[in-house]
Amino acid sequence: VTPSAATGEIVPLTPMRRAIAEHMVRSVQTSPHVTTVFEFDFTAVAHHRTAHKDQFARDGANLTFTAYIVAATVAALKQHPMANSTWTDEGIALKRQINIGMAAAIDDGLIVPVIKGADGMNLLGLARTINDLTERARRKQLQPGDVQGGTFSITNHGTSGSLFATPIINQPQCGILGVGKIEKRVKVINDAIAIRPLAYVSFTFDHRILDGKTADDFVSTIKQVIENWQ
Repeated sequence: VTPSAATGEIVPLTPMRRAIAEHMVRSVQTSPHVTTVFEFDFTAVAHHRTAHKDQFARDGANLTFTAYIVAATVAALKQHPMANSTWTDEGIALKRQINIGMAAAIDDGLIVPVIKGADGMNLLGLARTINDLTERARRKQLQPGDVQGGTFSITNHGTSGSLFATPIINQPQCGILGVGKIEKRVKVINDAIAIRPLAYVSFTFDHRILDGKTADDFVSTIKQVIENWQ
């Protein structure tokens, strides 16, 4: 049927757009989604990055804030293994390995390359892996194995200027962390006004697996690691 002038034109679906649509609809139909939002202070991370980014560059790695976020998330997943799990009819399946998926926007959609064995990497290893996966995603050079096996996902939507979001869970994972734009804002600390690099960080989780307090404890652990980085 040819669309009329009143309805406009039909934009054909690309295979990637169709796959994303099916995955998103299935996720919302599968998991009861709940989102909690925290504010993170990245002062300690910013100081550490300034002091070490040249050293990392000499070692062949671009030290980004994403590496710190992944490292802090891995630390929190070790303390809260229920967040690194999958719902099954027999029970909650805890994942022994921590494989972090990083949602990345590309020209024709969204792709989620996976950092395999993130729990066995230090900050330099994470930075190198993130650089590699991000660059190959942009060049459309990822292999099928690069986007499989994730146990937890992070979307850094703040790179496009977004302050906070309510991401959709990447099935069959338990949750997804959304990191908003890191920007300097006025903050009251100990009754004094300060200017700090702040960001809103959201956590969307499967309410079948986690309750509100458990989810908040998990994000609080990430926040503590970020704000006390040394």
